[in-house]
Amino acid sequence: MLHLAARMLRFRRGSFAATFVALAAGVAVLMTCALLVESGWRYQGLPQRYDATLAVVADRELRVAGPTVLGETEYTTVTLPERGSVAAELAGKLAAVPGVARVVGDRSITVTTTAAPDVPTTGHGWSSAALAPHRLVSGEPPRADGEIAVDTRLAARTGLSPGDSTDVLTGGDSRRYRVSGVVAAGERAALFFTDERAAALDPRPGRFDALGVLAEPDADDRAVLAGVRRVADGAGARTYTGDERGLAGEPEAAAARALTLQAGGAFGGYAAMIIVFVVAGTVGLSVRHRRRDLALLRAVAATPGQVRRMLLAETGLLALLAAVVGVPAGLLATARVRDGLVTRGFVPDDFTVTGGPLSAAAVTVAVTAVALLAAWTAALRVTRIRPTEALGEAAVERGLGSRARVVAGLVCLAAAVSLTGLTGATDGETALGAATGMLYTSVLGIALLAPWINRAAARLLGPVLRAVWGDSGHLAAANLRAGARGTVAVLTALVLAVGFGGTVWFLQDNLQRQTAVESRDGLLAQYALTGGAGLPASATAEARRVPGVVAATGVRRTSVVVPGALEARTVVAQGIDPEGVERTLDLKVRSGSLAGLREDTVAVSTAQADAAGWEVGDDAELWLGDGTPATLRVVALYDRGWGFGDVTLHTRTLTGHTVTGVDDQVLIRTAPDADTGAALADLARRYPAAAVVDADRLTGELAHDLAVSGWLNRLLVAVLVGYAVLAAANTLVMAALARTRELSLLRLVGFTRGQLKRMVHAEQAGLLGVALVIGGAIAAVTLTTIVNAVSAQRVPHVPAAGAAVVVAGTVALALAATLLPVGRLLRTPPVEGIGIRE
Repeated sequence: MLHLAARMLRFRRGSFAATFVALAAGVAVLMTCALLVESGWRYQGLPQRYDATLAVVADRELRVAGPTVLGETEYTTVTLPERGSVAAELAGKLAAVPGVARVVGDRSITVTTTAAPDVPTTGHGWSSAALAPHRLVSGEPPRADGEIAVDTRLAARTGLSPGDSTDVLTGGDSRRYRVSGVVAAGERAALFFTDERAAALDPRPGRFDALGVLAEPDADDRAVLAGVRRVADGAGARTYTGDERGLAGEPEAAAARALTLQAGGAFGGYAAMIIVFVVAGTVGLSVRHRRRDLALLRAVAATPGQVRRMLLAETGLLALLAAVVGVPAGLLATARVRDGLVTRGFVPDDFTVTGGPLSAAAVTVAVTAVALLAAWTAALRVTRIRPTEALGEAAVERGLGSRARVVAGLVCLAAAVSLTGLTGATDGETALGAATGMLYTSVLGIALLAPWINRAAARLLGPVLRAVWGDSGHLAAANLRAGARGTVAVLTALVLAVGFGGTVWFLQDNLQRQTAVESRDGLLAQYALTGGAGLPASATAEARRVPGVVAATGVRRTSVVVPGALEARTVVAQGIDPEGVERTLDLKVRSGSLAGLREDTVAVSTAQADAAGWEVGDDAELWLGDGTPATLRVVALYDRGWGFGDVTLHTRTLTGHTVTGVDDQVLIRTAPDADTGAALADLARRYPAAAVVDADRLTGELAHDLAVSGWLNRLLVAVLVGYAVLAAANTLVMAALARTRELSLLRLVGFTRGQLKRMVHAEQAGLLGVALVIGGAIAAVTLTTIVNAVSAQRVPHVPAAGAAVVVAGTVALALAATLLPVGRLLRTPPVEGIGIRE
């Protein structure tokens, strides 16, 4: 059978091309997603920062208990958005472990040098230089508060050398330092203060970013690590060893790892579901178009098992050939995605695409299994009949389908309706998951019921087709009725392309638009004082003293971890100084008041309150960005969570719990007739790298940031929609090319080429109309439900140009993928075409 399958592939290249394209594209898409996951899983960052250590003790993750299922408690691990810290006292406990020579605390302080403001730089205490270790190249260590040591990267960029002076911005303040020495560069630009000065600059007093453990030369490393882990576990910290030390040294590494794992996994799941539809439909259609060949084999004594094995061998060979093309294509695509992620700041420069064999094997097996299952299912009908009936069975269209198929289709549609209700009753990730399930169960239900849908649509559209296209329309309606089951794959592919594209693409538009609109409408201040190096709390007080300023609000951006019904999740939050906030911000408060915002209280969005079951007056339990648990009383619920974050805290609540420890901006409201331009410009000059901008510019910058952050989603969605579109085109071409004998017969009985072209036009108009109505309805219901669930907007925003692209693109795709092959077939002499096998 394998030899026969190979000969069939060789001599029927055209009929197998469409199946090969679907399989190869599916392998490439899944390979990209799988390789992102594998690369993220293997990525550990760069351990050079702690290269001299045996272990690093740090707090970078939060483990939260979830629901209990069958007696087992589910836990969620969340990467801390503000990079957790460890208590300084823990260093003494670790140093007491036998075999530990020294424990060095490391503080990572965000700094900016005026000599090289575009170089991301981290400040440390001098004692932590031993962890790399950083060796002095010239000069001496810093010994006074006004001295620093810089690494060779900064020295080369700025020309600094021992004895020179430079300004360093940190904590919203600028101070001039004398360069005492130059040390060898590590993986990131760094400078070193004295330990005392680093402790004073650290916004989290009494705590270290990480603790580096240095072992004695003759110590038993395994015994030391066991002791270190016991102490660290008791303090709720994690011990990082080997390559994992890079995750402790680079907070960006953990974030990059989480991003690639989440993005690759989520879109890989979506891609897998689409590929199941596409591959199953394409392989099934390919087998169906070969019924005459298979019937002839049965008539000349081929057993059902032999025919099935031949089909499985053909499909398996095609899948392997597709993997040969799809795997390298996936590798190239992943490399391009990686470059885009680095360019836009999603992952560090050192993030690399690693692995490949594991992903390639998993993807090849998965796609091959789907293709083999589809081929087996499609072959069952032909191979179950008796040899004497095989040719007769191949000559006519089969019935619409079994009762089980009808029941299964109705069950899928009922499940879609149920998921619609679940989407409307939930929000956030739960709503997104329910909406995705609704989309796929709807498409699956339509695919199962497609024969009956096609038959009913042909009858309803028959008068219209006859009125528009005359006799050709009459013949088209008859073809649609007779071929109701044969066009199942075509209808499914078109509905999938319209429904998926119209839902997922426009959803991203709606989320970005909702965020920008809420931010614009809720911003009452005309100006904002922004600082590239942050702004101290004194900036807000200074702004309030400017003549003509009626209110000023300091804003600090952060994230917090909130519990959920199934798992904990990270949400955007802000800290504000509530004095006069009603004049600078309109969060659209539903109940309560922001005036009651204190250090022990919180305001939350209505979406977050609904998800967590919080009401005004309740105690909300959450975790600040550095993992510190907090129980805060809810004093207000507001609607504009997309524009300003789901959680609003008092700035004092965040003191000591954010990496920078300073405000990001100060919102300023002035009197209508006040001339404050000069005074505000003078205010900005008091703070390094600060500027006064108007509110419109803030909104524009937000829109740009949203576009950048949505780039990855749009890219992956475009790939998935593109694959669905390719599948639709593939299916249409296959269906068109299978009509050689039919069109030749019609020409022999007197139909002209023009009449046949009009017939095909009418058929496509009918199929397209049905697909656009059904796909559009699925997209409209899904999009409306999810947008209402996540942003409380009853009517989704659908750009006219975008809708036109979806509709016009689908029409152009269907016409091109059908009319071009049919035009080629009509150029074949009918006497020659009538003898061509299908």
